[in-house]
Amino acid sequence: MTHKFLDSEQIFSEINQFNQQLADSYRTLQSLSECEVGQSPKQCIYQEDKLRLYKYQPADNNKDNNKDNNKDNNDNCQTPLLICYALVNRPYMLDLDPQRSFINRLTDTGIPVYLIDWGYPDAADRYLDMDDYINGYLHNCVEQVKQHSKQPQVNLLGICQGGCLSLSYTALQPDNIKNLITMVTPVDFHTQGNMLSHLIQQIDVDLMVETLGNIPGQMLNDAYAALMPMRLSLQKYLNMPAQCSTEQQALNYLRMEKWINDSPDQAGEMFREFVSQFFRNNGFMNDTASINGQAIVLQKIQQPILNIYGQHDHLVPPAASQALKGLTKSKDYQELEVKSGHIGVFVSQKSQQIVAPAVSQWLVDHDN
Repeated sequence: MTHKFLDSEQIFSEINQFNQQLADSYRTLQSLSECEVGQSPKQCIYQEDKLRLYKYQPADNNKDNNKDNNKDNNDNCQTPLLICYALVNRPYMLDLDPQRSFINRLTDTGIPVYLIDWGYPDAADRYLDMDDYINGYLHNCVEQVKQHSKQPQVNLLGICQGGCLSLSYTALQPDNIKNLITMVTPVDFHTQGNMLSHLIQQIDVDLMVETLGNIPGQMLNDAYAALMPMRLSLQKYLNMPAQCSTEQQALNYLRMEKWINDSPDQAGEMFREFVSQFFRNNGFMNDTASINGQAIVLQKIQQPILNIYGQHDHLVPPAASQALKGLTKSKDYQELEVKSGHIGVFVSQKSQQIVAPAVSQWLVDHDN
C-alpha cells in the first residue's frame, strides 16, 4: 500500500491561500451594513398573544414581469394558502432575501399567501399545550384567513413540525381545508435513520420541563448540531472564509447564520406533549395521537395531498415523510422528492427553480 503525502510547498501554499481568504472575508464582513431578512411586503391582519398572522403581497418590481404569467396560470386560484411553520425556528427561512424567497415565488405567480408567525414564547406561555396551538391558535388563523379572503376554505401548507400540526388540524377540522401540502414533515418518527428521534427518546423530557419550564431554543440548536458535529460546526467555519469572498456571498452566509441562531424557546407543556405523542409513541403510525381527548384520525383526511421531502434530509429522513402515503383516505396523493437537505428544500438554487413552481401549479390544478 502506498501513501500520498502533501509536500511542504503544497502545504505552505494552501495555508497562504486560507489566510488570504480569511483576510479578504474579514474586510468584506467589515464593509457590510445590517443583514436584513424577511423583506417581502406583508400586512399583519390578526394577532393573538405572541402570534401574528400575515398576508403577503407580490414585490412591486415583480408585478409587471409576472403579469402575463399570472393571467395565464393563476386567475382561477382563489383559495388562499395558509403556511403553518414549525415552532422551533423562525418562518423567515421562507423569505431570507428577495433572490431566495419561497414566498416571493408563490405570490409572484398569483397565489394568495398567508403565514403564521408564532413569535417568541415566554414564561407566561409555559402551560400552552397542543390543544392551545391546534384547536386555538391554528384554528383561529384559519377562520381569520377565510374571513379576510372571503373564501369558505383554505389550502394549508405545513412545514416540518408545522406539518404535524397541519395534519392534526385537517383530521380534526376537515371541512375547513381544501388541499393539504406537507413539506419535510415527519410522520413515522421511528424510522431507522431518524437520528433526531433516537436522540430525543433518550432524554427525560418530563424532568427537562419540570426543571426548565420552557425549553431554551439554544439548547435545541445544540442538539441539532450534535447530529452532524463535523459538518455543522468545524467544517462550516473552516469553509466560511471562502463563502464570504464577496458582499453577496457574505450576506447569504450571515442571513443563514442569523436564522439558525434565532430559535425561540419552546412552551414547556407543548414541547412535552409533542415529544410524548410523536417522538415516543409515534402517534400517527399507531393511531394513538389525540388532543384534549379528541382522537387524531388521519383516515378522516380525504383532501388532495402534496407531500414534499428532501432526499438528503438528516432531520426528517425521506422514509419518515413517505410514511404518510396510505395513512389517509385521500384519493389524490402525490409526492415530490427534492435533491437537497432539510433547509435546501427552500433555499438552494435548484429548489428555487423547482419547488415553488411545483407548489403553485399543484394549487392551481386543485382549485376547482
